[in-house]
Amino acid sequence: QAQLVESGGGLVQPGGSLRLSCTASGLVSDYYVIGWFRQAPEKEREFVSCFSTSGGRTEFADSVKGRFTISRDSAKNTVYLQMNSLKPGDTAVYYCVASYGDSCREAEYMDYWGKGTLVTVSS
Repeated sequence: QAQLVESGGGLVQPGGSLRLSCTASGLVSDYYVIGWFRQAPEKEREFVSCFSTSGGRTEFADSVKGRFTISRDSAKNTVYLQMNSLKPGDTAVYYCVASYGDSCREAEYMDYWGKGTLVTVSS
């Protein structure tokens, strides 16, 4: 059974930066998508970003495009979400997700979820 462990959340002021990490273990294929969803209080869970190990494709939600980047260290089985120019609207629990499929924007297609890490953007 695969496991995803997130780290790096915390409190940051508007305009600041944070980097989230997700370390994966137990994935049985070299080809998968791995990325992030988030859920703010009283809001629906939403796609943030993902990385495909097949070709290195990356995708971003429109709300974070140009501010967030995603990268992967294959030797460490770790994916990073670098979040810059953070806004109060980015406040949410961020979940690392992974799937053996190719789609990464729909939560129902994700095979594995981490427990989440809280990001709070506030002055």
